[in-house]
Amino acid sequence: MARGGQGLARVAVVVRAGAAPMWWLGVLAAGIGVLVPGVTGRRIGVPAGAALFLVGAAALARRKRYAALARGAVRAGKYDVLQDRAVTVRGWRRGHRWWLLAAFLGALGVSLVLPAAGGMLLAGLGTGLRLKAAWLGRRERAGGTLLWVRVDWLDQRGGIPAGKAVKGLRGTGIAAGDAAPGGARRRPAALV
Repeated sequence: MARGGQGLARVAVVVRAGAAPMWWLGVLAAGIGVLVPGVTGRRIGVPAGAALFLVGAAALARRKRYAALARGAVRAGKYDVLQDRAVTVRGWRRGHRWWLLAAFLGALGVSLVLPAAGGMLLAGLGTGLRLKAAWLGRRERAGGTLLWVRVDWLDQRGGIPAGKAVKGLRGTGIAAGDAAPGGARRRPAALV
C-alpha cells in the first residue's frame, strides 16, 4: 500500500462473521440430536441444551478489551484501505471452516449422550457473537465512528479483532465502507 497505508477490516464484521455459521450448524445439530433419544433422553437433554445455549451466549459476551480499544481508536489515515465486508467474512469463514466442521461433528457426538445439547451450545455461541456485534454497532452509532482493525494484526485465520497482537483500532465516519454499524450489510437508500 502506497505511502504507509494499511489494510483495515471492520471489527464488527469480523465478530459477526462466525455468528451465522455457528447458529445454523448448531440448529441443524440440535434438530438431528432431538431425533436421537440419546443416553439420557430428551427430557434431560433439551433442558441441559437450553442451559448450555445461555452459557454459550454469555461466554462470548466479554467486552472489556473491545471497550478499551474503542476508547483509544485513532482516525484512519488518508491512504488506509478499507476492506469490503464480503472479503472479511469470506476470510474468517475460510480460516475457520475446519473448526466449524469439528464443532458440528462434536455437537452431533454430544447428542448421543444429551440430545440437542451440543447443537444448542453451538447455536448459543453464534448468538453470543451476534449480540457482541450488535453491542459494537450501538457503540459505533453512539460515537459516530466505525471501528476498524489492521488486517495484519488479525490472526492467521482472519479472526480475533481484540487479540494480543492488536495494539489499537482506527476510526472512520459512520458512512465509510459497505457495512452498517454492527457489521450487517448496508441497506440501499429508499427510493423516492
